Amino acid sequence: MECLGHATPGAWVLAGESRSPEVRKEAFGKTGEGETVDLYVLRNASGLEARVMTLGATLVTVRAPDRHGKFDDITLHKDTLAEYLKGHPLLGSVVGRYANRIAGARFVIDGVEYSLERNMGKHHIHGGRRGFQALVWKAEPWADSQAAGVRLSLVSPDGQAGYPGTLQVQVVYKLSNENELVMDYTATTDKPTHVNLTNHAYWNLAGAESRDVLGHVLQLEADHYLPADEFLIPTGEIRSVRGTPMDFTRPMTIGSRSDQVPRKHYDDCYVLTKKPTERLSRAAMVTEPQSGRTMEVWTTQPGVQLYTGNRRGLCLETQHFPNAPNEPKFPSTLLRPGETYRQTTIHKFGILTRSASEGPGH
Repeated sequence: MECLGHATPGAWVLAGESRSPEVRKEAFGKTGEGETVDLYVLRNASGLEARVMTLGATLVTVRAPDRHGKFDDITLHKDTLAEYLKGHPLLGSVVGRYANRIAGARFVIDGVEYSLERNMGKHHIHGGRRGFQALVWKAEPWADSQAAGVRLSLVSPDGQAGYPGTLQVQVVYKLSNENELVMDYTATTDKPTHVNLTNHAYWNLAGAESRDVLGHVLQLEADHYLPADEFLIPTGEIRSVRGTPMDFTRPMTIGSRSDQVPRKHYDDCYVLTKKPTERLSRAAMVTEPQSGRTMEVWTTQPGVQLYTGNRRGLCLETQHFPNAPNEPKFPSTLLRPGETYRQTTIHKFGILTRSASEGPGH
């Protein structure tokens, strides 16, 4: 596929003078239990915005310009807290303790079996019915000359949804003047437990009100993926993408082969290609040709779940592998006392300097 143009993160500025990064707190409402939910608006010097809600440590939306300078929300979201409380498909929420699936809702640590809440038939998914996405986090905003951010924290008690150990969790959102949205995750525990955190944002770089993402161009830094059964639990095999509709090692539109995969959409975990000593690496590049918006995803995680079931949004959930607690050959998700879980994912936004109609790039 031809290169559509030059991606130039950091190329835009607002009309007039640029401003220092800032963070603004807004009241968003109360839960049915009376807990206050706040919204934090992060803004960098170029006008890029991210809105973060304390319910679920949720990235409500990112607001970014197209090649003509028009700003739009580029994540799917709800407008009011009442709409979120009615239920939603994890729009931008932090998912935990364990993102994705655990087979049989069980795992064994040091010879002791732990039974988890079954919330997907006989299996466990996304931390249970009241995972981290359903809880109100504490928040501490901050800003300096280079970035604006908010630090969110949560205590998950021993036994929550069946998980052992009291887990102390922090998620920091940072919006930099380099037009990077950084998500830093840390956690500690007082008993051995399994941890796998991700953000479940649905991206639409054409704008949240656009019809679908089938025309988005995606490239994944992944030569392999994890085949899964009917419940989307990995079989344990790590299979090459070569010669299959799973192959995004070259830029391809989302809709070009989606009718060739089961369910007619993607819901698959890809194994990221990393060098032995590489921690932070590029996972994905997304381009929306009409608006010119681009998004690079960088992460320390070993995998990324590609989900396009809601055709209006594209999920790139950086994470460890589904069912890793029960698959010894998968990278371990076990966290022990005295250790610190640390993961980082970065979304870097840019603009193509010319459209596809102006001819191929270099």
